[in-house]
Amino acid sequence: MQLMIKNIRWEAQAINSYMLEPVNGGLLPNFEPGAHIDVQLKPGLARSYSLVNDPAIRTYYEIAVHHTPDSRGGSRHIHEEWRVGQIVEASDPKNNFPMVEDATHSVLIAGGIGVTPMLPMIARLNKLGRSWELHYVAATPERAAYVDRLEQHDAANIVYDGVPGTARLDLKAICDAAPADAHLYCCGPGGMLDAFVAINAERPKGHAHIEYFSAETDVASDGGYTLELAKSGKTIVVEEGETMLDALLTAGVDIGFACAEGICGTCEVKVLSGVPDHRDHFLSDEDKAANTSIMVCCSGSKTANLVLDI
Repeated sequence: MQLMIKNIRWEAQAINSYMLEPVNGGLLPNFEPGAHIDVQLKPGLARSYSLVNDPAIRTYYEIAVHHTPDSRGGSRHIHEEWRVGQIVEASDPKNNFPMVEDATHSVLIAGGIGVTPMLPMIARLNKLGRSWELHYVAATPERAAYVDRLEQHDAANIVYDGVPGTARLDLKAICDAAPADAHLYCCGPGGMLDAFVAINAERPKGHAHIEYFSAETDVASDGGYTLELAKSGKTIVVEEGETMLDALLTAGVDIGFACAEGICGTCEVKVLSGVPDHRDHFLSDEDKAANTSIMVCCSGSKTANLVLDI
């Protein structure tokens, strides 16, 4: 869909928010808390961004973008190129981080720009009258986004781990204090998510939820295997130093992708034969063990031949 940039607002150091409205007016597609949209930035460059606004509002979408020094092009493009009035293309909302609305209590934990999906969760939980708490950590007050909105809620706790003498976020203590039947959500840097998963390993299955906004993915680029495309009949050799996605694009295969880190799920393809070398952070352990699908942006093959349903 086509969206117009209605407003750009500075939220924190290196973080801007962008209000996107439908070009022809009317209402935008519904979305649930935790959802994101894929934004097409230029040919070959798309990125996923969490929706920030209250899901009850359908006249605009709001996203926030952190311009990181090691940007692979997405955040830099938006910060440098986007202007009010510009038309951009975006997908319908997708949700890889859904919220359980009937939970007795929800614990929301965010690091840095990972606070973005928590805002619509808070709006929805408040509307439902559900119990929740938020723990948000940023390096400094200058680098903390949406503090003005969060400080309106007594259940929001904000800490800064880069300010000497201030309290730190005690992830283990927060998780250990949560009721046994609570649902916990965490979005932040990879190290934070790894610790969150380990701490909550004994919780009931499906009660600890994570979403990566960036991943330190060890992309498979060893090559040395062949892809057979069942629908098109193509056979593609993935050479050493080449990713599976590189090989597919070079061969002219029209494959959707966005993050290129294995976190958004856009490039998921069904596997018909062979054993993938899973490198993504999207599929569950059970999904990976089943070997029925693969994220082609970052994963490889453990077998000499991999048959894909494309």
